[in-house]
Amino acid sequence: MRTGVYQKLAISGIRKNRKTYLPYILTCIGMVMMNYIISFLSQNQTVAAMRGGDDMQMVLGLGCGVMAVFSVIFLFYTNSFLIRRRKKEFGLYNILGMGKRHLFRVMFWETLIVAAIALGGGLLCGILFSKLAELCMAKILGTEGSLIFSIEWGAVTGTILLFAVIFFLILVNGIRQIHLAKPVELLSSEAIGERPPKIRWLSSLVGLALLVAAYYIAVTTEDPMAVITLFFMAVIMVIIATYLLFISGSVALCRLLQKKKSYYYKTNHFVSVSSMAYRMKRNGAGLATICILSTMVLVMISATACLYIGTEDAIRQRYPRNIGMDTYSVEESYTEAVHEIAREVVESHGLLLENELRYRYLGVAGYLQENEIVFDQSKLTRFGLDSYSDVRQLFIIPLEDYNALLGTQETLEEDQVLLYCTKVDYNYDTLAIEGLGTLRVKKILSEFVANGIDTMQMIPSIFVFVPDLAKMQQIFDIQAAAYGDNSSYQYECYGFDLSCGEEEQIAIQQEIKDRITQLQLADAAFPTVDCESSAAERTGFYALYGGMFFLGILLGLVFILAAVLMIYYKQVSEGYEDQARFLIMQKVGMTKKEIRKSINSQILTVFFLPLLAAGVHVIFAFPMIQRMLVMFGLSNVPLLVLVALGCYLLFGVFYVVVYRGTSRAYFKIVSGARG
Repeated sequence: MRTGVYQKLAISGIRKNRKTYLPYILTCIGMVMMNYIISFLSQNQTVAAMRGGDDMQMVLGLGCGVMAVFSVIFLFYTNSFLIRRRKKEFGLYNILGMGKRHLFRVMFWETLIVAAIALGGGLLCGILFSKLAELCMAKILGTEGSLIFSIEWGAVTGTILLFAVIFFLILVNGIRQIHLAKPVELLSSEAIGERPPKIRWLSSLVGLALLVAAYYIAVTTEDPMAVITLFFMAVIMVIIATYLLFISGSVALCRLLQKKKSYYYKTNHFVSVSSMAYRMKRNGAGLATICILSTMVLVMISATACLYIGTEDAIRQRYPRNIGMDTYSVEESYTEAVHEIAREVVESHGLLLENELRYRYLGVAGYLQENEIVFDQSKLTRFGLDSYSDVRQLFIIPLEDYNALLGTQETLEEDQVLLYCTKVDYNYDTLAIEGLGTLRVKKILSEFVANGIDTMQMIPSIFVFVPDLAKMQQIFDIQAAAYGDNSSYQYECYGFDLSCGEEEQIAIQQEIKDRITQLQLADAAFPTVDCESSAAERTGFYALYGGMFFLGILLGLVFILAAVLMIYYKQVSEGYEDQARFLIMQKVGMTKKEIRKSINSQILTVFFLPLLAAGVHVIFAFPMIQRMLVMFGLSNVPLLVLVALGCYLLFGVFYVVVYRGTSRAYFKIVSGARG
């Protein structure tokens, strides 16, 4: 057989099956384009030169790996639909005298053609849209983008190599399936349905148990360290449970509908329920996949959008004032010198110190055993959830400073304390500190000023307000003896706001740092002073959160594309399977209007299940997502609720539009093709 015949057969096969090949090719082009754009942005020097560009590229570098893994899984999955549709055609070729080695050559040319179109079209679109993506990123970072067009050849090479491997693996998998199948099996592959399976109660119970356990973990886990590990465990449990419940649950649903005679024995319900029962295993698996993809889209976009929208809140949490200073001493001679420098510099700019913040504290980590704080260095340095989940960051603060800050008149006896806890509650009425004794908790406070150190870290914090500075000194001496060279310091936190632009704030910060450096050079005993400004760090925050938001949008689009293709292939493949049955129904008097009603019945029976299940997953995952966002300095729960609800409603509208569009393809196949 001449070589040119294989190319003609490959092109003819793609053209005749364009209803399934065209979406697949467009998806491949989209995946190539997305991979190139993310790789381009993670390597581009123009992006690196932007303020915060390095942080953004670090986030996008992680996205490259995620996209590569998802591309392999997703293209393998969608290609399985094509193989199923083509087996009958390959079986016919085989019966007519073509050997399997000839079929392999046809498959090789089909794969090569698709790969060439996908890589050519995807790279072209990626290169064209890469500049737009770069400008969008510049907008997110709040900086000026460059209008110089460039191509990252490293990204081009990496993308070509990645998809060359993917298409090679797809080809090998297709050849394997054809090689193992007999000609008769190939011919009848599309006609072979599934026997309506029995309700698998064990699978249902296992799925339900996994789902309840995952929901319980998500709702009850409060420790931030545990959230990180348990979140991924809960995700895996939810995915497994979703598949088990959708497959076995779909069977149970069909059984119930078939038993309900008033529903089942109607023209528009009889055919649809029978069709669903005929292929329930694949139907349930497809719906479960759509549900998982929908959940991923909702969680990813809502979480990253909330982070980006709430960036200013996070900055204020991390930097309670425009200018903040931590002096590594509570001696008044040093702290007053720092205050004086700040006043002089600010006044030299014609400004006033506003909203001043000042308090002394001892910041030290301890190990919490029930109601006792232990200063055990071995437990603090051994990383693991078994020990790290009980580590607490302590902030010991004199009551005098608390009253001055909040304008209260609280009083404490010698053995009493006030407590304020973050991330995890404290449920005892006493607090024992190793070497100091047991202190009575007079009150658990509901608020205190934002603390940048607490915002930055994952471990929970306990603010302990003690009667006086002498008590704070006692605790300082105890931890110094326990930790030795690793002991902590006593600090004075001082900060203020300014009514001026960011550039001037940064200039004031630098002048204060320079003046303090002069004092330290003149006096070797002068303590270390950390001086920060929110203006100087704002770009870094927007780079990190903006990068996550940008990556969330790109990955969200990919997952949406996957969900759309899943819905389309589900409709098309089921349409071809149902075509003969609906043809028979038309011959015995079923009208196209009744066919459309039957199709709508089938769609409405299962259509809302993935969307509703995705919504339930997001609701139960909400507490865990909220606790994870707290680690990024975002504690605005109403904002997260509004963003998540908005994303769900928008996705719901999009979902309805897509399903209505794909249902038309189903209707044309089962009625129009032979109508």
